Amino acid sequence: PRLLSQFFFADERVTQVVAEINGLDAELDPQQYLVLLNQLHLSQARLLAVLEQIMEECIPTQRHSRDYLVKFPEELLVDNLGNHMLFAAECLLAGTFLELEETDGAQLRPQARNLLCSLELVRTVLREQSLSHPGSYPEPVRAVLIQFDRLFAEFELSYVSSLVAVKSPEEIYRQQEIIVLFCETVERALRLGYLTQDMIDGYEPLLMFTIPRLAIISGLLIYPEGPLSLEQSPEQMSRVFSPFYNLLKKIRDLLQVLSAEELCLLERSLCTAE
Repeated sequence: PRLLSQFFFADERVTQVVAEINGLDAELDPQQYLVLLNQLHLSQARLLAVLEQIMEECIPTQRHSRDYLVKFPEELLVDNLGNHMLFAAECLLAGTFLELEETDGAQLRPQARNLLCSLELVRTVLREQSLSHPGSYPEPVRAVLIQFDRLFAEFELSYVSSLVAVKSPEEIYRQQEIIVLFCETVERALRLGYLTQDMIDGYEPLLMFTIPRLAIISGLLIYPEGPLSLEQSPEQMSRVFSPFYNLLKKIRDLLQVLSAEELCLLERSLCTAE
């Protein structure tokens, strides 16, 4: 059950697969090469997962900040992001730039080299520690973990920033405004009886359609100075809504001619229609 023992066996598996790959002629047996490459990715993912647990146990208050993750597109925030970063670093060091421009890849190579050297040092130190005192983390072990954690975070941010357009602070703020709008919409809907707390507690599937519909009405009429404000240009709106700027103007114009009773009837119908 000790994490250092788990790390030892995970590290052994990575070493074994790498040895098998190095001893194989990929041109003579390409199918087996692909099988081993997949095994390498899986074993590296396991190694990183155990290493993550070790860092949480050993240096929980000294971890490098990961606040930058909120800037990443949602589709990149997957469980195997760390393993993808490690694979990217290995490719960069080998001179393969994958999705990157050659100039970006060349600039990232020193970071990739430092990261992989740090990982090798961590593997060596943790293997020695697992064989001598698997229940403790002396200062030298903590130091190499802190360094690796920092280098990994710095490479991750640099690599993703070169690959895609990360969110600006302004876009993050706009998304936070949308979250507030949705929260206020739910609170208002509960107060007016459009929704019930049981529906929310029970994760009623219809809410996936109901809440966004009500939020559009709230954002256009109830909170017109919020994230759906049409007094701003499309470029100033969140990318969630900016493509629908003209459509939102038409919806607002239609809503403004409704009476209070008609608006209430419309909102209630939006809570039931699929």
